[in-house]
Amino acid sequence: MDGGPLLDHWQGTPFTSFSVSISQAISAIAKDKGAVQKAGMTLRAPNPPLAVALMLTATAFIAGTMLFAKTLGTDFLGDPLHPLQISHGRFLFAFMAIATAAAIYRPTLRRPDWGLHIGRTLFGWGGVTLMFAAVSYIPLSDATAISFLNPVFGMLLAIPLLGERVGPWRWTAAIMALGGAMILLRPGPDSFQLAGLLALGAAVIMGMELIFIKKLANKEPAFQILLTNNALGLVIASVAVWPVWAPPTPAQWAALVGIGVLMAAAQTCFVNAVARADASFVTPFSYVTLIFAALYDLLIFDVVPDVISICGAAIILTGATLLAWRENRKIA
Repeated sequence: MDGGPLLDHWQGTPFTSFSVSISQAISAIAKDKGAVQKAGMTLRAPNPPLAVALMLTATAFIAGTMLFAKTLGTDFLGDPLHPLQISHGRFLFAFMAIATAAAIYRPTLRRPDWGLHIGRTLFGWGGVTLMFAAVSYIPLSDATAISFLNPVFGMLLAIPLLGERVGPWRWTAAIMALGGAMILLRPGPDSFQLAGLLALGAAVIMGMELIFIKKLANKEPAFQILLTNNALGLVIASVAVWPVWAPPTPAQWAALVGIGVLMAAAQTCFVNAVARADASFVTPFSYVTLIFAALYDLLIFDVVPDVISICGAAIILTGATLLAWRENRKIA
């Protein structure tokens, strides 16, 4: 059940941005038939239409986690919760879901590389906390689009840290995506989105997380990486939240639980999607997360994406799609 190149494959997909690594490991397992069987899962007959439907459902759930984060970080459900408390809820309920899966499937575990795990989890926790802070101040569609820069920064950081070589196509993709992000930041004296820097910082930090994931992928089983990450994340988040913790309202508790439930539901749909069709076919549909994020923002917060948001997001998606395409060709 080793991750190996499977995790490398999923680093080029947009689900590495806001699903915060749960999909990185589970989908890697689902991609490998032998690993799926070892994990106690059942492979399904190929069914591309159903795979697309499941992937679209997963994107709706992922965008839903961002919506819940925004309701918790604003006064929509009561006094705003600190981003550290929101990320604590994310790790708490995600760990409960993953631990339950571990108890059911009983995967084989090895001795973990604690140094790499701690480094990876610190960056992952920091990135998701910044992203939760960002969605409280900027449109969900802008935060989602900027988060798609995660694999771009991972690629750039891999040059000095892993000695990887980047060809012209990947450089083109990176420049396009970064240009789109600059548009979303609205670099003018009257329109600059300072909070957008939070989302940009989250993408950089989670790009660094990908470096640790890449190092771990060749050492430990994918499910072990997932389980260890969420366990350590819960410990780190529990310590960090202590000074700022405030009693949530019943509605806020429901939203915190909702983040975990939607995350687990999204991964269930995601795993079943990649079990029914080639990953290279279904993963482009994960970019629909951006559409759902904009729709939720419109329905709940009456936020309508402007021309700048649409143009910036389109450029980022083009660059991210190009990067994912090149990653798929490299692994194929």
